Amino acid sequence: MQRYFVPAQQMKADVVHITGDDAHHLTRVMRAKPGDEVIAANGADREVLVRIREIEKEAVVADIVEERPLSGESPVTVWIAQSLPKGDKMETVIQKGTEVGAARFLPFLSERTVVQYDARKEAKRLDRWRKIAKEAAEQAHRSRIPEVEAPLSWKELLALAGQADLALLCYEKEEGRSFKEWLRAQFAPPAGPAQTVLVVIGPEGGFTEREAEEAQAAGCRTVSLGSRILRTETAALVALTCIMYETGEMGG
Repeated sequence: MQRYFVPAQQMKADVVHITGDDAHHLTRVMRAKPGDEVIAANGADREVLVRIREIEKEAVVADIVEERPLSGESPVTVWIAQSLPKGDKMETVIQKGTEVGAARFLPFLSERTVVQYDARKEAKRLDRWRKIAKEAAEQAHRSRIPEVEAPLSWKELLALAGQADLALLCYEKEEGRSFKEWLRAQFAPPAGPAQTVLVVIGPEGGFTEREAEEAQAAGCRTVSLGSRILRTETAALVALTCIMYETGEMGG
């Protein structure tokens, strides 16, 4: 069944108004007609089954049939901090990461970030990233749209590390405890799962030793994702999938 996210103000006690691109998709692409049912969610705390009552020129009016329990969300909140990669790789991280279950994306700039940051262009790119997250959340039948933040500086990112219950920095030079070992130690009984896990992924050239030390000082644990060097966009998705598996989201 098709799913659409609508602003909370468009979801009343007994009726929902679907507008904009979603209304166009529903009427022109899906060829919906009065009587058809779809799911609408406000992206935060409400999900409803609705039946289309009327199709207007720029909106679809639908009556709420029933309230639905929130679905498709992990009990563990995972933040993916991704050093800005080249090209459209950030779009891949956001799209696939949303499908797997990430709750928040934190792009950031680090010493070896290759991308030239332009604040004027970033505003448009941020809008695109958020649209990608919305569409991916709809496709994955999630109840919430992940947050996508504007790019942070390295210091701003480290300041957020203390807000997570567990912060892991993926570092190719780490020879001690692996990503798996940290996860299993964190989620094993009787400790129970952490509420929020921050995963920090470096740029194409990796982190510098100074950055690894600064991250540790800020409370991050440096971890290895294995003996092979992964592309930056691959590392983010592998780490996220490992968390979902270890917390039972994928049968772990």
